[in-house]
Parts: sequence; C-alpha cells; structure tokens
Amino acid sequence: MNPKEINIKDYSYELPEEKIAKFPLEKRDESKLLHYQAGEISETTFKFIDESIPANSLVVFNNTKVIHARVLFQRETGAQIEVFCIEPLEYLDYQLAFASKGNCAWKCIIGNAKRWKEDVLQKFVNTPSGIVQLKAEKKGKAGELFLVEFSWDNKDLFFAEVLHYAGILPLPPYLNRDTELSDEERYQTIYAKQQGSVAAPTAGLHFTEDVFNKLAQKNIKTAEVTLHVGAGTFKPVKSTELANHEMHEETIFVERSTIENILQTLTNKHPLIAVGTTSMRTLESLYWWGVRLLTFKNAENVFVAQWDAYELDASGISADKALQAILHDMDAKKESVLQGSTQIIIAPGYEFKLVDAIITNFHQPENTLILLIAAFVGPDWRKIYEYALANNYRFLSYGDSSLLWKNINVLM
Repeated sequence: MNPKEINIKDYSYELPEEKIAKFPLEKRDESKLLHYQAGEISETTFKFIDESIPANSLVVFNNTKVIHARVLFQRETGAQIEVFCIEPLEYLDYQLAFASKGNCAWKCIIGNAKRWKEDVLQKFVNTPSGIVQLKAEKKGKAGELFLVEFSWDNKDLFFAEVLHYAGILPLPPYLNRDTELSDEERYQTIYAKQQGSVAAPTAGLHFTEDVFNKLAQKNIKTAEVTLHVGAGTFKPVKSTELANHEMHEETIFVERSTIENILQTLTNKHPLIAVGTTSMRTLESLYWWGVRLLTFKNAENVFVAQWDAYELDASGISADKALQAILHDMDAKKESVLQGSTQIIIAPGYEFKLVDAIITNFHQPENTLILLIAAFVGPDWRKIYEYALANNYRFLSYGDSSLLWKNINVLM
C-alpha cells in the first residue's frame, strides 16, 4: 500500500460525545486496559498491566512535561488575544529558552489575531517575586505560526517561571472545558521532567508508582526519551488523500545510554514497547536517522522527513546496524544526547523496525494517530475500536488504555 494514496475517510468511526472522557478517573491505574494480541482481544485493569508484558521487555516512556502555553492578553479596546506558545524560535534550544532572562522569542499560534494590530500587548503577572510586567510583540511569521518576542521587567526571573505564572495549562480542544486546578496534576505524567509540550503524552497518564514497582519486580526494564508534543498532534487531516497532508515537526532528545539499551534489547530479541504514539514516533525515527547516516555521509542536522520511511532505500540496513551508526556518529561528535526533530508519518504501508507493542489511549477518527494504530495492527484497528465502544471504554486523553501487539500478518 502506498500511504500517499490513503483516503482518510477510510479511517473514520462514529465517536459519540458521551464516550469522550472529560475528566480523569480518581485513580490513574484504575482505568480499563484492552489487550490485543494475535488477533484476540481481552480486557483487564491497567494496574495489572505487568501481567501482560513479558519479563526482560524494555518499556520506553516520553518524559516531556506540559507547559502553561496559553497566555491571555487584554487589549485596551477590550479584545482578548490568546498567545499560544508552540516552540522556541530556535527549536532545539528549549532549555536555553526557558532559562532566558529578560526576553526570548517563540513561534506561536495567535487567537483573535485580526484584533492584534502593531501594538505591544502587556499584562501584569503575580509571581512569588512580586508583580511582573510581561510584554508580547509580533515579529513576523514562520509558516502558519507567528513569531512573538516576549519581554519582562524582572531580570532575575527565568522565562519558565514567568510562563508558569502568566500562562494556562492547555487542555485538548475536544474536551470543551476550561482548565481546572486538578488538571495541573492529572494532565501530567508522574515521570514528566523536560518542559516543552503543549499536550500531554496521554498514554502515560495511567502509570503510578505501584505499576512501576510491579514492572521492576518482574524485571521489565524502563527507559525514557523526550519528544515535545506540538499542537499539530490535534491537527485533522483535511485533505482527502494523505499525500496532501503536511505532518507536524516535533523535537526529540534521546540519551546515548537509552539507544544502547534499545540496541541490547533488540540483540537479545526481547520485546520493545512504546508508551504512546509519541514514543513510537521517536523510536521509529531513530532507525531512519541511522539510515540517513549510512546513506548520506554528510548528514549533519538530525531530521527525519515526512516521507523518508517510504522513499529512502533501507535495503540491507537492519535495526541493529542503524542504531550502531547513530552511536558511532555520537561518539565521533562526542555527544551524549541525540538532539533533532522528526516529521515521520506512520500510516498503513509502514514497516515497523523497532517496536513490538504500544500502550496507547483511543484516538479521534480521521487523524494521523489512528493511521499509526492501523499501520501497527492492520484492519483489526476497527475491531479493536468497535469492541471498546461496545464495552464502555472511555476515549481520548483522559480515557482508558490499550496494550496492542504488532500484527505480523499486516499486509503491506
């Protein structure tokens, strides 16, 4: 199957409003867990997920942390302008951007943009260090995003601190509700570390310390990657054919030790399990970056383009060989962390290189996440979703979970 010819309407299903979980359960690991393997569906509770994962597996988590990306400004005319911070102007410099003092520039989505002329927006922000004046000024555009320069009058405060007190935690638009105090905790994974996402890697919201302890007792190993989730994760596929859809670009960070752990897992033929579509895209992107290194000797900036997985010649390049190429390149550059970005689109027709199973929530119809699931389990994606709808599973970000094993019988 040529993924460019996919008709997105073939990946639709009816999702009643009442099936969308507007709020999380009281206890994270009490969510339902659908288990799919070899064409068979069973169900359990998430707190028992260790029973469905073989010993010596490696489970990979995305440790990104959601930021207070929505900043509301009020103009003198009364118009409200929303500045939604998507990524730093220099996309790899998240840590530098958050550590900025006095000013920094971001790529943003602007709500009510027509009402923001050339004036500088400002608001006064209450912080533990006192009231801070925050200003925002438009500096141009970068594609569909606006370039916004922020400045503030307390030079002792980092931008991370200013944004935390000035902004609002962004909830997915399909929840159709305001952010509440409880979301500050529940719309973050318990292992969130690296600030930068505008949406949570929601597959990880079910994990608790008890679950991690059970995994450790069974000698199920864990590792972390970082992919900062952008607003594009909610972007619908508006074109009929996938060829006309531009995939969003996301920033990734992977430590050398993690790549070594993945390589060892593959060498020992133990299962590699991705927690969420973000971890999946990161892991599979590693393979294609290795292919790029082996194919283009002058490959410098780490970047996996949207159609690389379907257009690059990877014949004869095993997953082991691709990862070894990355490690060799990092050693040559004396780097301990792989930093780059990926635009990979995983859709039916994709051949998975690293991942054996995925832990994931239930996704919206007609978007790129449902395409990834369809690529992984084949036509059974519809059987899985019909089962979940018929058996009172809760859908989307605050919904229930699934553990899906790769269907080796998927026709390419």
